[in-house]
Amino acid sequence: MTGAPARLLTWLAVMATLLTACTPAVDLTETDAGQSPASSSAPSTTDAVEAVPSTSATQNPVPPQPAPPPPAVPQAFALNLYQEGDFVPQYTFDWCVAASIQMAHNLIDDTGGGTWTSSAQQSELWEMARARSSNSFNGANPRGWAQVLTEVGMGPYSVVSIAGYEDALQTASRAIAETGRPVGLVMWSGRHAWVMSGFESVGDPAQFPEFQVTGVRVLDPLYPYGSGQWGPSPEPNSLLTPEQLAAQFVVREPRRWSSDLPTGYLLVLPVAA
Repeated sequence: MTGAPARLLTWLAVMATLLTACTPAVDLTETDAGQSPASSSAPSTTDAVEAVPSTSATQNPVPPQPAPPPPAVPQAFALNLYQEGDFVPQYTFDWCVAASIQMAHNLIDDTGGGTWTSSAQQSELWEMARARSSNSFNGANPRGWAQVLTEVGMGPYSVVSIAGYEDALQTASRAIAETGRPVGLVMWSGRHAWVMSGFESVGDPAQFPEFQVTGVRVLDPLYPYGSGQWGPSPEPNSLLTPEQLAAQFVVREPRRWSSDLPTGYLLVLPVAA
C-alpha cells in the first residue's frame, strides 16, 4: 500500500506543472477596464484614408458663350415734318426768307391752331430779317434769317457752310432728326430761300454716322413760278433726289455778302438747345 500513495503524489505534481504552464499571460484587470484584448492602437482603414474632394462636384462648368450678333445693316429710313397747310407762298418776289420763316413755324407747331400765313405778317418778318442782315443788296441774308428764327421762338438757329455736297445733305438731315425742326437751304448761289422739311436715307442717322441721303423733302415759297435760269419750282412737299436738288442748291461764295464763312453749301441749321 505504500507504493500507491507515492504514485498519487507524483501524478498530482505533474498535474500542477501542466496547469501552471496553461495559465494565460493576460492581466484580467485591464480587460475589465474596457479595452478589448482584440483592440489595436493602429488606425482603422477608414481613419487612415484622407478624404479627397471630387472635382466634378466642386467645379461649376462654364457655359459656352453665345456668338456675337452680326453687325447692324442700314435699312431704309424716312422722316417728314410736313403736314397739309404748312406751305406758304411768298407774296412778293423779294419775301422768300419771310415766307420760309412762316413755313418753319408751321412745320414746328403741329397744333394746327397757330398757322402763319398772312401777308401782313410776312411783310413784318421780312423787315425784321432785313434789319438783321448786312449786304450790298439791301435784302435779307442767311444771318438775318437765322436770327429771326431764333428771336421768334423757333431757335436756336445758326448759319453753316459745308464744303462737300453729300456732307451738306447729311448735316441737314441729321439736324432735322435730332431737333425735329426744319433746315433752311440757301439756293441759287445765295439768291433764294427754300425749306427742307424731311429726307429719306439708307440708315437711321441716330445709328449710322455715315448714312446715305437718297431723297430730300423741300418747300419752295416761289411755287409755282420757278426761275428761267435755275429751273421750275417743285410742288410743296416734293421728294427730290440729291441729283435733282443739286441743280438749284449750289455753293455760295462769301464775297457776295461779306461773310467770314468759307465757300460752301449754306444751311440755316437748327441747333440743339
